[in-house]
Amino acid sequence: MSANALYTDLSGYYDLMCADIDYQAQSHCVQRLHQIFGGGGKTHLDLACGTGPHVRRFLDFGYRSGGLDINQPMLERAAARCPEAQFSLQDMCDFSVSEPLDLVTCFLYSIHYSAGIERLKACIGSVHRALKADGLFCFNGVDKNRIDSALFVSHTAVQDDSQFRFSSGWHYGGAGERQSLRLSIEKTTAGQTQRWHDEHPMVAVGFEELQAILRPYFEVHVFEHDYEKIIPWDQRSGNAIFACVKR
Repeated sequence: MSANALYTDLSGYYDLMCADIDYQAQSHCVQRLHQIFGGGGKTHLDLACGTGPHVRRFLDFGYRSGGLDINQPMLERAAARCPEAQFSLQDMCDFSVSEPLDLVTCFLYSIHYSAGIERLKACIGSVHRALKADGLFCFNGVDKNRIDSALFVSHTAVQDDSQFRFSSGWHYGGAGERQSLRLSIEKTTAGQTQRWHDEHPMVAVGFEELQAILRPYFEVHVFEHDYEKIIPWDQRSGNAIFACVKR
């Protein structure tokens, strides 16, 4: 499987892999956080936007929304889903915008695609420059110190005459600033099964370290990873939603 094959060679399966994600609940939660913490306005950019499902929801909420991604096949699908949005082929660790924004989002743990601490810092700096005063940056993250490397989540889906099984899980070796996201796809058609396996390098960071990186740029609020309720993080769970107001 080629590097980033899920997002290029196999991009046609990406939405199927994400079929169990509640994009509406995720987007609505961040919209509420923006109403609480944001400075008003409705210009929005989604980092690592993929095929654009979150952008679609923010457009429907009345935002002037757009996205960026480093994979052109994903952006082509996003443009088909959201023809009224603006999409750009850019790296979220070093991007620019034509005008300051009210809201920047990064869903599905995609902040970890920064791959290393210095690139994560560069991403945060780029977001800070892109936002208006009092603009809001929302994303979700996983704490490297609380990863269970033996845990995988899976789901199945049917498309045309094929059955798919998708699995994913975090892996962290216990030291350093690198973790990985392990993915697998099984496609069974007429009794014949094809398998693809992929592993993406991701930045490994603890929540205390992450907050220390964010604080020079933002007022940081951390919440439980629950898109149905806005609940302060209990400082024990390993997944959280970050709402960061530009200083």
